[in-house]
Amino acid sequence: FMQRPDLAATGRTLFGAPPLKGQELDDHYFGTIRKRVIGYMAEVDHELWRLGVPVKTRHNEVAPAQFELAPIFEAANVALDHNMLTMEVLENVADRHGFACLMHEKPFAGVNGSGKHNNWALSCSERGNLLEPGKTPHQNAEFLYHLAAVVKAVDNYAALLRASVASSGNDHRLGANEAPPAIMSIYLGDQLQAIVDALVNNTPLGDGAGEVLHLGVDALPPLAKDPTDRNRTSPFAFTGNKFEFRAVGSAQSVGVVNTVLNTAVAEALTQLNRELASALEAGQNVDAAIESVVRVAFAKHERLLFKGDGYSGDWHAEAARRGLENLGSTADALPVWLRPDTLELFGSHGVFSERELQSRHDVASENYCTKLGIEAGSASSITRTMILPVMMSHQRRLASTFLQTREVLGGVGIDQVRLCEQLKAGFKSFAELTAAVETACDALDKVASETLGDPQAWRGVAQVQEELRTLVDEAERRVEDRLWPLPKYNEMLSIY
Repeated sequence: FMQRPDLAATGRTLFGAPPLKGQELDDHYFGTIRKRVIGYMAEVDHELWRLGVPVKTRHNEVAPAQFELAPIFEAANVALDHNMLTMEVLENVADRHGFACLMHEKPFAGVNGSGKHNNWALSCSERGNLLEPGKTPHQNAEFLYHLAAVVKAVDNYAALLRASVASSGNDHRLGANEAPPAIMSIYLGDQLQAIVDALVNNTPLGDGAGEVLHLGVDALPPLAKDPTDRNRTSPFAFTGNKFEFRAVGSAQSVGVVNTVLNTAVAEALTQLNRELASALEAGQNVDAAIESVVRVAFAKHERLLFKGDGYSGDWHAEAARRGLENLGSTADALPVWLRPDTLELFGSHGVFSERELQSRHDVASENYCTKLGIEAGSASSITRTMILPVMMSHQRRLASTFLQTREVLGGVGIDQVRLCEQLKAGFKSFAELTAAVETACDALDKVASETLGDPQAWRGVAQVQEELRTLVDEAERRVEDRLWPLPKYNEMLSIY
């Protein structure tokens, strides 16, 4: 870790060719935890228990050297504090064990990144978990009413929910076949989706008794927890009696996410309650009023419900057809904090004032630009002081080998001539690569120096930086292993 200036400065590797073996075999995911690591994780558990953090599970994750732990569910405010404590303990205990605990969402290119799964439910002291389906018609009506409020909230404020997980690190992870896409959608599972469809279309429920579904009669069967694995490509999936928001970055505080989610659901419930009150005043009985409000809500917001593959290109096209926003980067998402509907939402509920939202937007924008600036500066420094000197040294060795071979062999025989030509071509090719790396580094310095505090402008810097990385990674494949100045992926992902 200390031999990688990019990891130390930015939390991720700015250079690095793919390892000889990454996660193709899933052998780390299904393997046993190594003794040295389990010793570290056991001490983490003990330290967290001493602090009152109820961590429970620990296991391997997909990427090599990647692991996961999970706490028991708690009230939101306590859970958020415990989440921050957990990150601090992970890093402190890692240092004692000679490890470096990486919190960046994507420290290594080409293998899975890291995130947090924000499990969220709505409860009250009188009724318990309001997202528990229950076994009676009354409980089912209560459940569907609050489910409709969540669907309504996420659809109305999908862009804001996306903005709440926006960061330079998370941009590398979202939608990369390991995390949900930046398009917000909800997965309900087949059984619950069928119930919603029956409500919206006023049709019989499945292959049951053929009754049209009404919330005031016992036509709705008990909702068992989905026995199948949840849709891991969905950013917001229903998992039996709660929702799991899978788009939160590993280095982020979940406080912002839950503030957005709680406020959006509060607004959705406020609107549904007004509609319910109007229906009751119009003379409808309670069951009919709840049913009509729920049916209208699901019908209006069913565009957000999707049970397919969120990673597929087809979903991007389908989401666009449905009118769902695709805010692919932090630069696209940050302006959402200052949209009129965002200001109205937080202002009406007394959560954030316009000035406070402006402040949060400005801080997030500055943080985004500063981090990308540090990455660009680090990439340039490493290239000029570590990569290019080694490449030039390797280039001189190639030239020396070519000259010595030509002098010894002379022009004797066609095979010797061909060897000389091959050496000459190899030297020329590597010299061109060295020049390309230097040119790309110059271009990175130039575009970074011309970029001010505009997040959109920094996207261009990131593109130039990625072009430099492509060239440097190619050089890593061609330079003698003993000369390369940085620990390679093979070493970092396997020696621990």
